[in-house]
Amino acid sequence: MNRFINLVFFLSVSLSSCLFPGTASVKVRRNYYHKTCPKVENIVRAAVTKKFQQTFVTAPATIRLFFHDCFVQGCDASIMIASSDGSKAEKDHPDNLSLAGDGFDTVIKAKEAVDAVPSCRNKVSCADILAMATRDVIALAGGPSYEVELGRLDGLSSTAGSVDGKLPQPFFNLNQLNSLFAANGLTQKNMIALSAAHTVGFSHCSKFANRIHNFSRETAVDPALNQGYAAQLRGMCPKNVDTRIAIDMDPKTPRKFDNVYFQNLKKGKGLFSSDQVLFHDPRSKPTVNNWANDSHAFKRAFIAAITKLGRVGVKTGKNGNIRRNCAAFN
Repeated sequence: MNRFINLVFFLSVSLSSCLFPGTASVKVRRNYYHKTCPKVENIVRAAVTKKFQQTFVTAPATIRLFFHDCFVQGCDASIMIASSDGSKAEKDHPDNLSLAGDGFDTVIKAKEAVDAVPSCRNKVSCADILAMATRDVIALAGGPSYEVELGRLDGLSSTAGSVDGKLPQPFFNLNQLNSLFAANGLTQKNMIALSAAHTVGFSHCSKFANRIHNFSRETAVDPALNQGYAAQLRGMCPKNVDTRIAIDMDPKTPRKFDNVYFQNLKKGKGLFSSDQVLFHDPRSKPTVNNWANDSHAFKRAFIAAITKLGRVGVKTGKNGNIRRNCAAFN
């Protein structure tokens, strides 16, 4: 009987790995460092809090860094690697050039704080530090706190070419979003929950300029946009605006991690087409309506989604190591 149960378990794990290659059968777990570096979460939290107090950009920058890391080769801190002569790393792919430096700096500062403790030096991966830092900035911005699963190793590869087609684009429709997230073992519900991180996000004008200046031959402005909001956007992002200009993605509570993101979508105030489609498509609209009215339900769903995201492509054993410098391979 036990042999049969073990066989069923083996087959189910194998099938899961085949269907969702991004979600490894390897398990991360809570309290992974309780013997090697028991105070690691407190150390990281203190470093992240100090950085957050210096600039709020720490929050959206770190969250986005975690997402971009996990969706390309898994949550392995490969996004942190700096390019070298003849080798262009992930961070220098066009889709990653807009990642704010404060996200990288948050991880580097937290890594320095951890390694300053002799018993913890070179015991904690950059990938795990990024996961912890993400949890901490979400809580600092008013969002939910949650237990972080740990045990990731840092990846051994980082190439710009590996980013192609792996990250969602501002113009994606629901089918495209669902397909990309499903490739990482994430459901539509997970995708909608994670999209709400835009509640503290910011974007350069170029990412949505077509929606307010040249949407189609018939109309310059996307009719899905709230017209008053569109006028505000046109004022902040005129044609030929400085490419460095960025604006808040949540026009109401841009410094608070909350469910107002969904309330904005109901009013036609989703900055990207990929945001607004969540309300306009009847398949996702009920979830938007629910979370716009129920903050607790949204937070529970977000915790489940970001925990699941943190399991994507985890490296262990010979597939990874613990970097001494997060920006360079050992």
